[in-house]
Amino acid sequence: MNGQDLKQAVISGSNNICSKKLMINDLNIFPVPDGDTGTNMSMTTTAAVNAIKDEESTEAGVIAKAVASAMLRGARGNSGVILSLLFRGFSQGLSDKEEITGKDVVKALGLGVDAAYSAVMKPTEGTILTVARVGYEGGLKVVNKNDDLVYVWEEICKAAEGALEKTPEYLPVLKKAGVVDAGGMGLLSIFEGMLSYFKDGIVVEYEEDNTQEELDNFTSTVAEFDEVINFTYCTEFIVGRDTEIGTDPNELRLFLETIGDCVVVVNDEEIIKVHVHTEQPGDALKKGLEYGQLLTVKVENMREQHKKAKEDNAAAKSKKAPVKKQKLEPVEPTEEIGFVAVAAGEGLTNLFKDLGCANVVSGGQSMNPSTDDIYEAVMATPAKTVIVLPNNKNIIMAAQQTVPMVEDREVIIVPTRTIPQGMTAILNYDPELSPESNKDMMMDAAKAVATGQVTFAARNSEFGHHKIKEGEIIALENGKLTITEKTPVKAAVKLAKNMINHDTSFVTLIYGDDVSEEDAQEAYEIIQDKYGSKVDVSLVNGGQPIYYFILSVE
Repeated sequence: MNGQDLKQAVISGSNNICSKKLMINDLNIFPVPDGDTGTNMSMTTTAAVNAIKDEESTEAGVIAKAVASAMLRGARGNSGVILSLLFRGFSQGLSDKEEITGKDVVKALGLGVDAAYSAVMKPTEGTILTVARVGYEGGLKVVNKNDDLVYVWEEICKAAEGALEKTPEYLPVLKKAGVVDAGGMGLLSIFEGMLSYFKDGIVVEYEEDNTQEELDNFTSTVAEFDEVINFTYCTEFIVGRDTEIGTDPNELRLFLETIGDCVVVVNDEEIIKVHVHTEQPGDALKKGLEYGQLLTVKVENMREQHKKAKEDNAAAKSKKAPVKKQKLEPVEPTEEIGFVAVAAGEGLTNLFKDLGCANVVSGGQSMNPSTDDIYEAVMATPAKTVIVLPNNKNIIMAAQQTVPMVEDREVIIVPTRTIPQGMTAILNYDPELSPESNKDMMMDAAKAVATGQVTFAARNSEFGHHKIKEGEIIALENGKLTITEKTPVKAAVKLAKNMINHDTSFVTLIYGDDVSEEDAQEAYEIIQDKYGSKVDVSLVNGGQPIYYFILSVE
């Protein structure tokens, strides 16, 4: 098989999981609405398809590299990140290969499995990791007998399917629910879609549904765009390097800094990628031509974009309709420290900005931002050290993937798992300490915060001793489901009763987008009347989706 064969196989695999994503989502046994596995994995593969659909190279290594790069940037949720790591290893194993054999794919898959296991601090068997590993082992057993790619990939799929069927034996919670692991099912769907092309030359068909709509809905409404625009034209271009010229790209960077700002120059053996804000885009392009041919050019008038964005935002507010996220532009790291947080809801976004965050990435439960979204926010933060607060356990891995992507500044991930942890972490930042010391101290402070959450059941479920119906109000204490109630207010009050103890000093009640001010005030007054003599109780309009209330208990 050559590169075009691999390309069609990847497209087929992506189509297959996109077609099955809702079924895979339904395998999630926990009733809380979250960033569902099928959606996360399908969006990750869709990013790869978009990157390779027009790629004409017949070299398998070129296609594999493009797939891995796009998946890394487009990875959403833990399952998407693990998938991207599997294909990153796959890319490394197929590097410089024009055509691939059974031995090639087994070796490549093995590298991917190693990378995925290494990235997870405490690997859990009975998950996507197990399905990938057993699939690899299945290929390893037969490859020395028969090197035929189709035969080997078919054996990989058989072994992966067998592993998936056994996931309930590893995880009793799956067995009790009578389901297999969702991430493992997603991976098998991709593998089987690829097999369809390898074996029969058939690309699994997929009728476009709301994947792009979901992606658009992940973005929050556009913020007010009041920043100063120093230069009119955002100029981006890629130069195909002429190796015979031998000009130093650093000289190009120095020149661009004399005619503009927000200069980014990235290069490898083949290309130079340039970004600059300037009043003389022609001069920038002319200078770029000294290094080789221009492969792509994009010049945009930022003042007009700024004007249109404000108009769109005003119109969206009047209609209460979401608009697409405004692309963040990279800036030079001029300050010592900067912060990026992940949060959803206008109130929480403003809160984190008030606490010192330069950029807030829209995301949270059911809204997992991609690695590229977080990378973009990091690059738009004018600091030599950028501290990132993911504020959700399913976003931490995506955030961690940005660290090796950034070259001109240090990125530190403080692995906060909830909004209250993120708030406490940034409040405990000490400018007198080193970034690494701050990371440890901020996380220690975050771990001391208890988080309560009131939401609704996304599906029928039996969890512990609770029989839960879809739509029922549920509450969680530090991620553990403990309460079912008839109204969000009653659930919040009961949650506060469970969580407040004699050591509690502060309680912050954050109410969401679907809670009226009257209901929020009612919950606050009940908690204040019961505990206000001993505890400082605050009410905050977070505007977050999904969660009616979030409680921070310190």
